[in-house]
Amino acid sequence: MPHVPLRALIGLRDGDDPDLWARIRAVQLLAARERALLLLAANLIAAAIAVMLLANHVRAIWLAPWAAALAGVAVRTTTYRLRTPDRPGGYAGLADVRHPTLEALALGVVWSVVPLAFAHDIDVTTALALHIVVAVLMAAATLALVSLPMAAVTFVGLVSAAGALAMLVAGNPVGAIADLLFAALLGVATVDRARALAMLHAADVALAEGDETVGLLLRDFDETSAHWLWETDASRRIVNPSARFAAACGTDQAGIAGRPLLEVLAGDGWESGQVAPVLRELATMLKHRESVRDLELPITVRGERRWWQIAASPRRDADGHFGGFRGVGSDITEQRASADKIARMARFDTLTGLPNRLYVNEELTRALAQAEQWRSRCGFMMIDLDRFKAVNDTLGHPVGDRLLGKVSERLASLVTDNELVGRLGGDEFAVVVRDATDPAHVERLAHTIIDILSRPYEVDQHTLYIGASVGVAVSPRDGRSAETLIRSADLALYRSKDQGGGVFHAYEPQLHVEAEERRVLEMALRKALENQELYLDYQPVVDARSGTLRGFEALLRWRHPAFGLISPVKFIPIAEEARLIAEIGAWVVRTACAEAASWPGGVHVAVNVSPEQLHNPQFVTVVAEALSDSGLSPQRLELEVTESVFLREGTGAVRVLGDILALGVGLSLDDFGTGYSSLGYLSSTRFSSIKIDRSFVQTAATGRAEAIAIIRAVVAMADSLNMTTTAEGVETEAELRMVQELGCRSIQGYYFGRPLPVEEARALTQRHQQTRAA
Repeated sequence: MPHVPLRALIGLRDGDDPDLWARIRAVQLLAARERALLLLAANLIAAAIAVMLLANHVRAIWLAPWAAALAGVAVRTTTYRLRTPDRPGGYAGLADVRHPTLEALALGVVWSVVPLAFAHDIDVTTALALHIVVAVLMAAATLALVSLPMAAVTFVGLVSAAGALAMLVAGNPVGAIADLLFAALLGVATVDRARALAMLHAADVALAEGDETVGLLLRDFDETSAHWLWETDASRRIVNPSARFAAACGTDQAGIAGRPLLEVLAGDGWESGQVAPVLRELATMLKHRESVRDLELPITVRGERRWWQIAASPRRDADGHFGGFRGVGSDITEQRASADKIARMARFDTLTGLPNRLYVNEELTRALAQAEQWRSRCGFMMIDLDRFKAVNDTLGHPVGDRLLGKVSERLASLVTDNELVGRLGGDEFAVVVRDATDPAHVERLAHTIIDILSRPYEVDQHTLYIGASVGVAVSPRDGRSAETLIRSADLALYRSKDQGGGVFHAYEPQLHVEAEERRVLEMALRKALENQELYLDYQPVVDARSGTLRGFEALLRWRHPAFGLISPVKFIPIAEEARLIAEIGAWVVRTACAEAASWPGGVHVAVNVSPEQLHNPQFVTVVAEALSDSGLSPQRLELEVTESVFLREGTGAVRVLGDILALGVGLSLDDFGTGYSSLGYLSSTRFSSIKIDRSFVQTAATGRAEAIAIIRAVVAMADSLNMTTTAEGVETEAELRMVQELGCRSIQGYYFGRPLPVEEARALTQRHQQTRAA
């Protein structure tokens, strides 16, 4: 409740809001004007009674002038009050409310004459009667001047003070005190009532201002806003339609006034009953007199389909009787079109036009629900393109994007109404099979996808060959939720890629076990270096003719405290996928160099290098720092790389190898002949040796002519290029004699030694040094 300062209330100064108080003072004066006749009547009646009571005690020569003076002042005061302008919402200054105080002062002075000049000449009965008359007059004056507390207090205070003084002179102090207490009570009541009236006036002013503001806003809203106002009566017929509402309906105000709102909204469908379901929903809400919140309706205006959004609330009168609805509407056709476009962009891939990951997930969720409802099956395929990255790396992303467009066209042509194909991102696609109760159909579709996507593509005068790998999962066997089914299909795809690509694989529970094993191993591998669980073994490499030690190959090993010895075949691919190979590989190079530095000068060390390491230009710095820190001669370090390092063109691996060669480090081509062998590798990089894979050695030892011919050809080529050939996996006397006869210069295998712990390798180098010295 607002604070009403006393000094502002009685008119001594302005309040905190001068404009508000000017309006309150105007209302105070208007209220006083309405009670002016009451004040006049109270004064004249009281004066008449006083004259009758004093006629036998006071000479007429004194009484008549007093009565005339009182009548004159009372009439003058009333006349002035009645001249107050009748202007609700007007303004009044401080001087305007101070003038009634002077009038009240004049009246009080005239009435003070009675107790001061006439009271000593009357008896007790007359004095009591006269006192009662004055008390009633004071109460009436308080009531008449309650809106002007300063005037009321002035009149009551002056008259009561005169009466109290007369009683004191007459020796009646109790009466004087009682008179003053009565006056004080009237004064307090007057001020309290005046404060309440002032607060009420302030609230009225605020409400009037609010109504005015709302009216202005509503008028401005209806004239300038994109929205419009509408109103109905209790029968839901349109009343007082605005011009904007009529224009939105495609007619004028007279054309819709008095018509049912639902008929206007339904248009031509009103007669046939062919209306949108949401319009029936609106009809129900209006029937039950419920509020409407942001309801979107399809409307036909002059043959054009539009969308409206309306909101409404029931309106009631002061007695609570329902009077219809009042609401607001707007045309949201453009906004809805934009929203539809955004929704499509959110659910469709901009490059291929296929459904994106979000849409695929939603469709898979719906397919799962339907499959569960009908107790059938649905399937999910994940498709990954083989060798697509090579296209991006060699020909650029624009060509890759156009290739993806052609892949999308082929996939879209393969599916029926039973399937939905989408792009998950990158070169990954997916197919939702809504009804997968026939496993043969799913398998045929998977094989067809692989076959069609593996056919050549013509893009920008390039003939491109890629392939596809597919993983399939079927509900409810492989998962009952979209997330689970996608994960199962992803694991099946991982198995297809692991098998070399170009194949289809269905989910098996064992895949989840393997994936969990990979996850656990990856977490453990991240801490393996820190926990000193990794170490190196060293396998001897000997001269094929003399059997003398030429060096060692450093082989990475991992012994976990809980899992025991873990095969490199398991953890090396995990390290490459988890991007841990760079850190681990750097540790291997540093450790091997530091160990080899303690060996005799003629013994070298070979370190296997992952393709991921060679695609990082910083690897050259790793090798240089390892050599510098250990003091090992660069000629005693040999890095072994596989042919797969050359498959990713444009990544700088050849440049990194060239920088390593510039350091004086030797390079060995490992597992030559087992992969995508090409003499181009040998021409682009100066290798110091070629390692013949153990599979050729074992096959040649059985007498297979093809394997023998391959080894002989590799040896001849290496000799012509001044390279050393190392035969791997020599385990028997027969294999040894065979590789010696074929001309291999170095041998590595269990026949000469298994991978040795570092202490045994050191001991072997010492024995080798002693043998040479001898």
